[in-house]
This record gives sequence, structure tokens and C-alpha cells, in this order.
Amino acid sequence: MAKTPAQRIKKHGSKAAVPQHHLPPVVNPTTARTPEKAQNNSNLILIAGVVASLFLFWYLHLLTLEQLRDLSTGLAMPDSLIGGFDAAYISQLQAVMDDDARGQLNYVHKTAGTLFPLIFGFTWLLLIGTNVARKALRWALWSLPLLFVVVRLWGNAAIDGVLASGTADPGQVALASGLTVAGWVLLVLSLLAGAAAVVLGARKPKAAS
Repeated sequence: MAKTPAQRIKKHGSKAAVPQHHLPPVVNPTTARTPEKAQNNSNLILIAGVVASLFLFWYLHLLTLEQLRDLSTGLAMPDSLIGGFDAAYISQLQAVMDDDARGQLNYVHKTAGTLFPLIFGFTWLLLIGTNVARKALRWALWSLPLLFVVVRLWGNAAIDGVLASGTADPGQVALASGLTVAGWVLLVLSLLAGAAAVVLGARKPKAAS
């Protein structure tokens, strides 16, 4: 019968051979997070975000809002009017869109109309953050997609409000129109900011060498 370590020490004293027990290392060196792995993970998230943003833009503006023309006798939805709209145009929409049609537009605003700016904004924040090192410049570029998200969601609510009102209030229509135009402008500026970030990111290895 094998003796325990305590029995061996009692019999042989300091000369007793006590087996050593080694715990396995806690950290697996093969799973260490490297800058290369972190960059690859960011790239995968960026690719997924860009693909999702493109799909949602197509689904919202080129498919769903265009299909809603069938409920407005061919009139375009206010979201699609890059140059804005006036009270007369809203009055025309109010005359041809019933409660069901306005409800469908409101549903679009709550689904794809909300997902698109949020996913686009998150993707562009990550794109800029991973490519722009200077803090001041990074925040300046970040402000564009952040403003786009706020303005776009606000514009959705404003459009629903003017269409649901009994009469086209000029002040409310002007606000909704201004938010719509600002949303399109901020979308373009955000795209340019993302392109600038990619260019700056491509120059970083050359500057470090």
C-alpha cells in the first residue's frame, strides 16, 4: 500500500521524496489577444455593419417607401424628398392617405426607419474610431453620424406628426422638411467622413515605418 506524503516524511525525515503536484497554467498562451486579432475582429464587425447598412438603405428607400406610393396615388413619401417639401405637398398626402396608409408609414419608421440610422451610425462610429488616432479629429468626424442618427429619428417622428394632424401646420411642416433635408445632408457628410477615416487609416503604417 502506497504511503502518504505525511507518512514518508515521518519515516524518512527531510530525505523523504514527496511527489510534487503542479497545477496547469490558468492562461492558455494560444488564446492571447493580439493587436492583429483585435483588428481582424473589428474588420469583421465593420464588414457586417456596412452590409447591413446597405441592405437597410435599399429596403427602406428603394423598396418599401417606393411601394407606399401605391397608397398615395403615386406621391412620394416625405422621407424620399431630398429637397424637402411644403405645406401644400403635405396637404396632398393627407387628402389621399387614409389611416391605414399613414399607419403603414409609421410602422416603417418604427422598424427599418429606426434600424437603418442606428446600424449605420454604429458602423460609422466604429469605422472612424479604428482608423483615426487623433482624438480631436476623431470626435469631429464622430459628430456627423451621431447627428445623422438624432436628426433622422427626429425627422421620422416629425413626418408622422404632420401627416396625422388634421391640417398641415406650416411650422410643423417646416420642421419636418428641415429635418428631412438635414438628414440627407448628414448622411452624405457621414459617408465622406468614413472615406476620410479609411484614407487616414491606410496612411498609418507608412507613417510608423
